[in-house]
Amino acid sequence: MAGFRATSGGVTARFAKPEAAIIRDLVGQVVELVVADVQAEETDELAAMVGISDSTEVPEDPVLARLLPDGYRDDPEAAQDFRRFTESGLRSAKVESAQLLLQTLPAGGGKISLSGDQAEAWLRSLNDVRLALGVRLGVTDDYDGLSEDVQPDDPRYAYIQVYQWLAFLQESLVAALS
Repeated sequence: MAGFRATSGGVTARFAKPEAAIIRDLVGQVVELVVADVQAEETDELAAMVGISDSTEVPEDPVLARLLPDGYRDDPEAAQDFRRFTESGLRSAKVESAQLLLQTLPAGGGKISLSGDQAEAWLRSLNDVRLALGVRLGVTDDYDGLSEDVQPDDPRYAYIQVYQWLAFLQESLVAALS
């Protein structure tokens, strides 16, 4: 678990098979969540072609609400308009980043080499997974104490360890890109 390292062409990292499996599984779950509640039929074909959706409300699922936040918290009407014009594109971008991560991370683990653009897609996708897991764990801005309060026999313990590992991966990837 060395994290990412800078190379002349981008970044590299090595993942053991179980590490790759965890990342692939969590990324897949986020993709399923992001695409699951999209309406099968858009009422306006032209609007759908240019990425305008009928969606104007914050998703009910707290994870989706975190991944697809309001653009204007103090102005509900502006927030609805913003969501209508951006949510479809945001969802598509999240899925695209996740697919790139899944394409570049072998299921059996191993060494990966990423270009700068690929590494940025990894960053976005890892962040989505970490945010989703954080919502499910009830992580707030001050999560450092969470791991101290949770003992190994607590069902959340393994998830907190994964959450912290994802934060480490993100941090090492940002450092490698800097």
